[in-house]
Amino acid sequence: MTTAPLDRTAEIKLKIATRQARIGIVGMGYVGLPLALLFSRERFAIAGFDIDQKKVDELNSGRSYIVRIPASEIHAALKNGFTATTDYSQIARMDVVIVCVPTPLTEYHEPDLSYVTGTMRSIAAHLQEGQLIVLESTTYPGTTEEVVVPLLEQGNPSALRVARTPESSGFYVAFSPEREDPGNETVDRRDIPKVVGGCGPVALDLASAVYASIFNRTVPVSTPAVAEMTKLLENIYRCVNIALVNELKQLCMRMGIDLFEVIAAAKTKPFGFQAFYPGPGLGGHCIPIDPFYLSWKAKQFDFHTRFIELAGQVNVAMPYFVVENIAEAMSQRDKPLHGSKVLVLGLAYKRDIDDLRESPSLTIIELLQKRGAHVEYNDPFFPKVGHGRKYMLNMICTPLDQIPEFDCVVIVTDHSQYDYASIVSKARLVVDTRNATKGIQADNIVRC
Repeated sequence: MTTAPLDRTAEIKLKIATRQARIGIVGMGYVGLPLALLFSRERFAIAGFDIDQKKVDELNSGRSYIVRIPASEIHAALKNGFTATTDYSQIARMDVVIVCVPTPLTEYHEPDLSYVTGTMRSIAAHLQEGQLIVLESTTYPGTTEEVVVPLLEQGNPSALRVARTPESSGFYVAFSPEREDPGNETVDRRDIPKVVGGCGPVALDLASAVYASIFNRTVPVSTPAVAEMTKLLENIYRCVNIALVNELKQLCMRMGIDLFEVIAAAKTKPFGFQAFYPGPGLGGHCIPIDPFYLSWKAKQFDFHTRFIELAGQVNVAMPYFVVENIAEAMSQRDKPLHGSKVLVLGLAYKRDIDDLRESPSLTIIELLQKRGAHVEYNDPFFPKVGHGRKYMLNMICTPLDQIPEFDCVVIVTDHSQYDYASIVSKARLVVDTRNATKGIQADNIVRC
């Protein structure tokens, strides 16, 4: 006999409250693994799903492959019942399944939802009545309703449908955007409010209850599309403001003005201003990608997001601007870029993390190589770098004691481990894209 829908949802909420709910998290990467550890700390027995057998083996052996997550946290999770698996048939045992898989861009800067669609097909094959499926992957408004729901409904062998009302049976679907900020040690993950949008009131209620067990505040919104757009707004806001300061940096350089001094003065205003800082380009999974997701979707409504697209163009052009400044700096020292030895400091897309996704360093290395430079790198988080979705480096980290051998050292990622005064003292030429050498006076420094 089928359990009545209201009884089933009450059962799941009771399981959540008593920490008996079985929660599966698909994607053990920079978003999914930290989320799994949060649930584990609250004594949930978590199942982590991933298609990468190497990751699964590392986790089940108590090892971490993310620098900011110590192995001790993995060991603690294992003691609390955490297990990792590539066996998606175990989805059938879960009460809640949270999906945290990549949503990159294609080579044509269009949304690549292949990870989402592949995951949903795998889930659909084992979908059970009463289960809650939550998507966390950043995507365009409408993905949950237009892509996720049809795949789950059409792919499950029991012909289950999404339960949109308290009286209906089936499964539940929600969207809750991840808000990870790698390297941020000032805000505890539990203190980051969790936005939740459900396909119906029961889905919203269940998803809110799930996240309220690990986050101090949940923010329910009316639909998944609102939650999806919320995530895009947050990151496009950053993208646009970073593009603004990147453009101002280029102007200030021509005018002989220190933009960092300008920003420091402007942020003393106690209202109406938030400081953003220029750099060599945008990196990470969200900020460089989200504007293109929204602009692609907007075209379906005969709308062109010109302001947002312009910001994206400014930021995409920054690595080219950096390479031109490197070439100019070397030319002024009677050294052509072609045939020169260049050391790039920092591969990660931001300070003190081990994440290469969309890193401007990769583009800068590629551009320098195309112009005939011999390029090497140093990054304390990457002893070696092979290949990924968008790069084929196959390089080994060069020790810093070899700095005197290079014609130019380019600071692309300002890791705190670097001794910048020492670097400047050993280098023939330093091109600083992050203002990392602030306060150091030397003739061999060029800031751009």
